[in-house]
Amino acid sequence: MSTETLSPCHNVGTNKIFGFWLYIMSDCIIFATLFATYGVMVNNIASGPAGRDFFSLPFVLLETFLLLLSSITHGLALIQMHNGHKNAVIGYLGLTFLLGLGFIGMEIYEFLHLISQGVSPQISGFLSGFFTLVGTHGLHVIAGMLWMLLLMLQVAIRGLTLINRTRLMCLSLFWHFLDIIWICVFTIVYLIGEI
Repeated sequence: MSTETLSPCHNVGTNKIFGFWLYIMSDCIIFATLFATYGVMVNNIASGPAGRDFFSLPFVLLETFLLLLSSITHGLALIQMHNGHKNAVIGYLGLTFLLGLGFIGMEIYEFLHLISQGVSPQISGFLSGFFTLVGTHGLHVIAGMLWMLLLMLQVAIRGLTLINRTRLMCLSLFWHFLDIIWICVFTIVYLIGEI
């Protein structure tokens, strides 16, 4: 009898997670297009600077460290979710949010610093591709952080319900997906751009 009562709810949660996987695949297509565009434009610097002229690898490495560490704290939140510890879930999500905030703060600083030095998207195809690719990833991180805040509030009010658990799983997929995309950005844009 308990299997029958749990089955429809379980199917709903599974269907939502499957649907979210489909969304992630569509987001992969968006990022694949942005990476392809960047790859075509990377050598079109016109009279502007190339990446090696303004990239700061130690700065971007710290940025990368913050985002990767946020994946660990988000994973710890999921472990606490499975253990049924509501306050620990909220705490780890809060820590994940702060690490994401640090990442976004550094990215905004990098963009503002570059623009203040005259390195802006309209100078060359390379810079247009750079700002678009990195900026799109940043917008995704901001969306994930807003989602995280809402989930923290929902978990605080309603607890670790089946719906909130499903939402936490979807957010986890999204957040780890952003880490994978950032590793590609870091490698293709910053590391290869330094060569």
